[in-house]
Amino acid sequence: MRVFLIAGEASGDRLGAALMAGLKTLSGVEFHGVGGPLMQDEGLSSLFDMSELSVMGIVEVLPKYRHLKRRIAETAEAVLETRPDVMITIDSPDFCLRVAKLVKAKSDIRTVHYVAPSVWAWREGRAAKMAKVIDHVLAILPFEPPLMRAHGMACDFVGHPVVSEPQAGAEDVAAFREKHGLSDAPVLLVLPGSRRGEVARLAPIFGEALRPVLERYPDMKLVVPTTANVTETLREAVGNWPQAPLILDPGRMSNAEYKIEKAAAFGVAQGALAASGTVSLELAAADTPMVIAYDVNWLSRQIIAALLKVDTLTLVNLVSETRDVPECNGRECRADRIAPALLTMLEHPERQARAMRLTMERLGRGGEAPGLRAARAVMAGLGSRT
Repeated sequence: MRVFLIAGEASGDRLGAALMAGLKTLSGVEFHGVGGPLMQDEGLSSLFDMSELSVMGIVEVLPKYRHLKRRIAETAEAVLETRPDVMITIDSPDFCLRVAKLVKAKSDIRTVHYVAPSVWAWREGRAAKMAKVIDHVLAILPFEPPLMRAHGMACDFVGHPVVSEPQAGAEDVAAFREKHGLSDAPVLLVLPGSRRGEVARLAPIFGEALRPVLERYPDMKLVVPTTANVTETLREAVGNWPQAPLILDPGRMSNAEYKIEKAAAFGVAQGALAASGTVSLELAAADTPMVIAYDVNWLSRQIIAALLKVDTLTLVNLVSETRDVPECNGRECRADRIAPALLTMLEHPERQARAMRLTMERLGRGGEAPGLRAARAVMAGLGSRT
């Protein structure tokens, strides 16, 4: 079986790798497409560097539009030449669905999109447009399948791979502390995003927000896990922080070593300040309380704010149906708003425990691995088509 996969950012790379591992347990499979280091470890030779597609925001895309349009055409051509049994696009809908449109215009290749578009949050019309080029959706949130099926697409809830990823144990945490000279100091994770634009925008704000926290907790150490594509941007951006953080650089270790280091960092931390995104689920899986803060270009912010239908952007809040994780988004993404939220979170970490536990349960913790569930859904879809 030939499978063509497309992922455009770190969270999609994680989903794609888990799906690929699941497919390999069910069938002999040949992989093609675009993906990051985790998918490459599972056997994918990427057409080009996945980081080229990692752009967030409406206005932010414009400077890269011509390049992205060329990559869309190149990717669609590669799909048509490969003639896979199925094309699986993973999140990054602005890129992936344009590829799917070109592919469907010239073939009957089955198309699966992994991660339903957040039509419950904004741009509800995307589902109807998507149904023209996508046959089957793999949803990571339990309330999404009816929204997709209403527009004629098959949809399966498969959960999120984060629920089955190994967490750091006491020995891993102790080894991490000893390796990095942390002794018994409290640790705060800082995660300003996996895209260069995010890091450049958020890191200075995060740095200012950390000043009152470090004044209250002078022994606290900052740890910043990052992705290879933003490491240099991050090193420059943290130059004015009140404390030089420990940066976990995946470029200086193997993927397996980095996974262990990152898991240990999540396990050792008393809390986290993070950009909005899948990282909130990773933190919840590690029982690490968090404050979420996010902003985009001013014009993008105005457009998105006018279209939003929900009052939270944090997946833990959405899945748990609570608002226990504090957020400072958009015009609230300011140091004077973030710092008090961080101090409250550090003083009362127990307030988020129930929401994090409920989120993991609803995303499938304790059941079959979501990557394998996703693989079964893909295979079942191919069987029903035959």
